Amino acid sequence: MRQVESEIAAAAKAAGRDAGAVKLIAVSKTMPAAPIEDAIAAGQRVFGENRVQEALGKWPALKEQHPDVALHLIGPLQTNKVKDAIALFDVIETLDRPKLARVLAEALEQTGLRPRLFVQVNTGEEPQKAGLAPADTEEFVELCRDTYGLTIDGLMCIPPIDEEPSMHFALLAKLAQRLGLDELSMGMSGDFEKAIAFGATYVRVGTAIFGARPPLR
Repeated sequence: MRQVESEIAAAAKAAGRDAGAVKLIAVSKTMPAAPIEDAIAAGQRVFGENRVQEALGKWPALKEQHPDVALHLIGPLQTNKVKDAIALFDVIETLDRPKLARVLAEALEQTGLRPRLFVQVNTGEEPQKAGLAPADTEEFVELCRDTYGLTIDGLMCIPPIDEEPSMHFALLAKLAQRLGLDELSMGMSGDFEKAIAFGATYVRVGTAIFGARPPLR
């Protein structure tokens, strides 16, 4: 983890940015509680999970023990999991469709909870990936704000694995600027330095922190 933090700081400096402007999300999906505890003990305070159900199995106890830890949902959110998600996650990065916006707005109104919300943009317009097409993003953010009263804090993307990520990061940054959004969650283990050069405020790194993931069963 220290190596990743050092590389983030170096990339921020190279981009003329303050290292403190870029936060590391330690992606703890599939990891049991023990290595997460080790990362917390080493000073890490922001984590990311892909699935609500998996997170429910380990994070309530961890958050009770470490109330200063922030948890981000970085995987798709089903509408039937919204109430569980807003009760557990501090940030939901994968808001990407009107029905989800409506269900989130209703649940937030009922509970009074206020997780931060990012809109996921499918910058490569890949059919197998979640997220809005770039051309639809501005209209969707306006819908979230004006129709559902949601506060949108930022944008998130996952570039295609077979394309140069820089153009995707540049596109997301341009969209965020147009919409007046300050937060950009972009960049993973292989490309976070490029993401930082284009303004990432959060980078998502897993294997470099936790090592190889356990095989799926």
